[in-house]
Amino acid sequence: MATEGFTTCLWFDGQAEEAAHHYVSIFKNSSIGHVGRYTEAGPGPAGSVIAVDFVANGHKFVALNGGPQFTFNEAISFQIYCDDQEEIDYYWNKLTEGGGEPGPCGWLKDKYGVSWQVIPNGLIDMIGDPDPEKAARTTQAMLSMGKLDIAALEKAHAGE
Repeated sequence: MATEGFTTCLWFDGQAEEAAHHYVSIFKNSSIGHVGRYTEAGPGPAGSVIAVDFVANGHKFVALNGGPQFTFNEAISFQIYCDDQEEIDYYWNKLTEGGGEPGPCGWLKDKYGVSWQVIPNGLIDMIGDPDPEKAARTTQAMLSMGKLDIAALEKAHAGE
């Protein structure tokens, strides 16, 4: 894996390799890179995975088996911009399956506790519309949703 640019490091407690394969299975333009293993020097059991380099949707990640001392929270999340409802449904379903948790306003946590925002392209423009009534209607509609419904957001924005 190249070392230029940015790489996001995700800290896991023993699930790094499983998580990397999970994310690669969901996103296009994804692959597993180097899998690093502990040696006899430790600190983990020799042969167990310490870190996995992977690419998900063209973004570089390292999944690190760092232990239980740190966990994920909503202070950091990944935004997935979607072109249509089918794409929103796909990512929402894939990321919540197996123990993920749906949240409000397009937010969710996957089964590892990583937070994601699954949102339609154009949502930021609609809720930031210079027409305050359009922006307010769209925002109110969004606030009432878990998984976002593009048609309903567009109707709210249009005042229908």
